[in-house]
Amino acid sequence: MMKNKIKNTIIIATFVVFIYGIVLLKILVPDTEISYSERRHLLQHPSFSSERLLSGEYFKDYERYALDQFPFRDEFRSIKAYTRFNIFSQKDNNSIYIIDGNINKMEYPLNEKAIINAANKLNEVYQKYLQGMNVSYAIIPDKNYFLASKHGYLSMDYERLVKLMKDNVNNMNYIDIFGLLELKDYYTTDIHWRQESAVDVARLLIEKMGTRIDTPDVQYTQNSLYPFYGSYYGQAALKLSPDTLIYMTNEVIDNASVYDHIDKSYSKVYVEDRFGTIDSYDIFLSGAKSILTITNPSSSSDKELIVFRDSFGSSIAPLLLNEYAKITLVDLRYINTDLLGNYINFSENQDVLFLYNTIILNNSYMLK
Repeated sequence: MMKNKIKNTIIIATFVVFIYGIVLLKILVPDTEISYSERRHLLQHPSFSSERLLSGEYFKDYERYALDQFPFRDEFRSIKAYTRFNIFSQKDNNSIYIIDGNINKMEYPLNEKAIINAANKLNEVYQKYLQGMNVSYAIIPDKNYFLASKHGYLSMDYERLVKLMKDNVNNMNYIDIFGLLELKDYYTTDIHWRQESAVDVARLLIEKMGTRIDTPDVQYTQNSLYPFYGSYYGQAALKLSPDTLIYMTNEVIDNASVYDHIDKSYSKVYVEDRFGTIDSYDIFLSGAKSILTITNPSSSSDKELIVFRDSFGSSIAPLLLNEYAKITLVDLRYINTDLLGNYINFSENQDVLFLYNTIILNNSYMLK
């Protein structure tokens, strides 16, 4: 009896110390603004008012805030992930799965309505601005295309996705790039392809768009940055090997300038200072931007290219620059289609390329 009493006392005392210790830490430790492991801004203390208190909104916001600012949040996330994968032998953790050190996130099922909506968005842009122009589109497979079904994970029907796009996109040439890509062409910790692996894709896009190739074997210098922790690394919440980020340079890219139509500012193609920030992939064209124009002063022609793109376009655009005087990149996730005419002078001397990855197409309602 005495032993049981001592045991129970120790358990209760430990529990009380743990609970009040967490509360004390929450009071003493200042809030964190950014979670670099999760690549996002954390919620800050919600504003208080009697109206929000009585409506219950304050407590809802406070609960989300407390979860974001919970002491040792990353450590608890790691324990949860390790337990699911290694103790309970679960195949995924919050849809994240890992195959031979390659981190990926399941995308399932195929949302046919979203695919048709994406096709309609392309058609809408064509009807408003691109009639009579040389317009093409290409689809970038996400890593699930190479990993998911092969290892027993849920996966969308990629053949059906491509067919829906072909059946519903009008007046545009489809460029098939699936056969040029394989798993090793993508980062192990990130969603994106490696820029050095997209050189052949860039060459095919140029050929299929009908642009004359002055220098078929464009020479590049490879520059390495390490360690690169991609978007999936923080979501995995485990200690895994980072990638090396390589970006390709040559005289054309080095001499080019990038104009941000919204911020009305200039920058370079690569912004090395972005490496090691919340998203190191932002070294490519400064990350997510509505409308950018890259100007190539070394160009021997006045040919221009307009690319409607997602984040994959940031790393392949520099590889297309050798053939164009200007490349304008448009991200319809951040600007409404109706506003494009305010920033771009469309003409028949421009090639147009729609370049989207399969995850964006499967969630196309984000396109404005």
